[in-house]
Amino acid sequence: MSRIGKIPVTIPANVKVEVKGRLISVDGPKGKLRFDAPKRSIVVVNNDQVVITRDGDDAQAKALHGLTRSIVQNMVKGVSDGYVKKLEIQGVGFKAVVQGKIVNLTLGYSHPIHYPIPDQIKVTVEENTKVTIEGPDKQVVGLVASEIRAYYPPEPYKGKGVRYSDEKVKRKEGKTVQ
Repeated sequence: MSRIGKIPVTIPANVKVEVKGRLISVDGPKGKLRFDAPKRSIVVVNNDQVVITRDGDDAQAKALHGLTRSIVQNMVKGVSDGYVKKLEIQGVGFKAVVQGKIVNLTLGYSHPIHYPIPDQIKVTVEENTKVTIEGPDKQVVGLVASEIRAYYPPEPYKGKGVRYSDEKVKRKEGKTVQ
């Protein structure tokens, strides 16, 4: 049996989990998430726990067992606590501004970059260079952070670009004059 899949997911007091067939709905203070479980996974809510079992013993059923449990765990944690990714922008004249549901990025290109913010995601900017992305869905928060970072990844010579706050960029030495 899957080591991760057999661990039940504990439901906090302020979270409500509903299972209708294969559709799993999780409601909490930070938002509402839905997930359509794979056909090989069986999801049951017992008191304050969600138990995931599998139908079958082949490799695909085993893989989906642990995956389903991890996704349900991330949903429960997301609607109760939420997920946060922090980005830092480094470079002269580089900055970010949130205007409504759009993040405007000035990253040294000839044009500003307008990034639309998805639903249930909150983006805040401090000091024009520190971007915080918050939301209940772990996958969407990571996706938004990676897409913003992809506009100008940190370069190794001067260190300019958008990076995660805990990311270390290996610096290279430039050419030397002889």
